[in-house]
Amino acid sequence: MDIRSGIQAAIAIAVVGAFFSALIGYRSIRSSRKITFFRLRQQQTMRGWRLIGLAVILAILGVALSRFGEPVAYSYFPPSPTATLTQTITITPSITLTPTISLTPTITDTPLITDTPTSTGTPFLPLAIEALFESSVTPNPDAVFSPIQFSTEYDGVNAVNPQSFFQNPIKHMYGVFTYDQMLPGVQWTALWFHDGDLVHYETKPWDGTTGGYGYTDWNPDLSEWLPGTYAVEIFVGMDWKVVGQFVLEGEPPTAVPTATAPATRTPAQTRTPTMPPTPSRTATPSRTPTITNTPRPTDTKWPTKAP
Repeated sequence: MDIRSGIQAAIAIAVVGAFFSALIGYRSIRSSRKITFFRLRQQQTMRGWRLIGLAVILAILGVALSRFGEPVAYSYFPPSPTATLTQTITITPSITLTPTISLTPTITDTPLITDTPTSTGTPFLPLAIEALFESSVTPNPDAVFSPIQFSTEYDGVNAVNPQSFFQNPIKHMYGVFTYDQMLPGVQWTALWFHDGDLVHYETKPWDGTTGGYGYTDWNPDLSEWLPGTYAVEIFVGMDWKVVGQFVLEGEPPTAVPTATAPATRTPAQTRTPTMPPTPSRTATPSRTPTITNTPRPTDTKWPTKAP
């Protein structure tokens, strides 16, 4: 029997003892009224009240054990890691087939649209998260986690007033759980989903003990808490261990825009004026030749008539 089972057994014994003690005390007080002698009646009544007082003490003890029993026990008796035997896989030789005449492959039509496979519902680690693993410690397959409790407050051991429904605005959310048979240094991962979309994750080597209390948390800006269903999945190595859900209602507060300095106007580049084109010389017209005087014809002498 481990520490957790022992604490649960002690709580059960305390509750049963408180019930029977209260019942016997009540009957003793009732039966004392029928006793004739005063002294015996007083003794019977006192016995009944003592039994009722014992029932109250046992009830308080049961509540204290359920709240503080495991942390106190783990502080005095830290659990030690349990070594597990790794089975060696024996490879069975398979029958080698004799090659036969292969048929000539024919041309097959390639469909233009291919069906996208749907998710099976079993949580799995995305390849991008798996690429961030740092630890080389082999996970213990017997490691166990309790159901996740969600709260906006955490006292270092338990979730304060855990709930499944929350109302905006919220700031910091904790997912608190108990664990056992963990190995220090093993890689563990917590994925936070909002309506099926990954919104936050943490993955790192385990820095806690082999058993006790732990938590995963997310502390984004107030405006990032959108209403809907949130799910948290916890993995140890590649093995999925537990998933928890909570519902957030109400719209988040709008983020206040930050003031920005006014943009400095850059002076536009001054265009350099272009020089007008230099006028080309106009060719000087050549002189028109001067008209020369044509000599006048001389007078023609007419022959005179003879007398």
